[in-house]
Amino acid sequence: MSICISDLQTEATIQFIKQNFSRHLSDRLRLHPVFAPLYVPHHSGLNDDLNNRESPVTFRTRNSNDLYAIVHSLAKWKRIRLKELDIPMHEGIITNMIAIRTEEQRSVIHSNLVDQWDWELVIDKKDRCLDFLESTVEHIYNEIYNTANILEAAYPQYKNRLPEHIMFWHSEDLLQRYPGISAKEREHRITKEYGAVFIIGIGGNLSDGTPHDSRATDYDDWSTFTINNYHGLNGDILLWHEPLQSALEISSMGIRVDAQALLYQQECHKRKIQHTSNFHQQIVNGTLPLSIGGGIGQSRLCMFLLQKEDIRSMQYVY
Repeated sequence: MSICISDLQTEATIQFIKQNFSRHLSDRLRLHPVFAPLYVPHHSGLNDDLNNRESPVTFRTRNSNDLYAIVHSLAKWKRIRLKELDIPMHEGIITNMIAIRTEEQRSVIHSNLVDQWDWELVIDKKDRCLDFLESTVEHIYNEIYNTANILEAAYPQYKNRLPEHIMFWHSEDLLQRYPGISAKEREHRITKEYGAVFIIGIGGNLSDGTPHDSRATDYDDWSTFTINNYHGLNGDILLWHEPLQSALEISSMGIRVDAQALLYQQECHKRKIQHTSNFHQQIVNGTLPLSIGGGIGQSRLCMFLLQKEDIRSMQYVY
């Protein structure tokens, strides 16, 4: 059941959640706030095509024939920005990202407007491992849990429903545990059981020949082999949302591709490196910093914490 407060109080609570979470997450991960672009040059290679299929909103300006695209997310832009700002090792950036995804299928958990905290952290070569990924996930989850506690202290009618710890499951293990059902159904079952789960390894094919879900080839590393010959240094944070009786994805994140992973993942999808893209060439040449990063849904987090049943009530979109 959602918290029974007025629309004005809801607005104030949304700001309360956002301010507390972003401040504490920035402190924990040593993230510097930066300004984010709403759009980028269309052919710059900086925008994400998400699952390799979605097309961005584009436009031309009055006094220029250049084509621009509204961002889908800032995964590529952030990594270049780390280099431009000369961010030190194990520090990073965080920004408020607003995107328009016209091809998103609207539902109670999907809106054509996407708002998230986009963050990116400089890492060392030795950090490109499962242990570092899981440690970073735990840092993020701890701040979600702490924000829930802060909200409970400020609003007596609210109760923190989260488990104290997040569980880790590889997508291949879920396939073996729940054969014969879809990936989304597997997510619902495991998240209902544990309350908070991080699904590892999203993008590469599993033992049944299909991926848990699709991912672009050029930011998350979903092909590097980890323990037990499983692959994937990325994943999603899922929380069990009682009002909808379903798993709610709060964050998609991962260790980013190095040159080897990029070339391999492009080959997996039979895609050639875009030689016109400065971003791809910098990865191949090793001139971009190694990093981990992701997006954390702002409206999704507020929707979860306030136990709302429609994401658009957090955005007031029409």
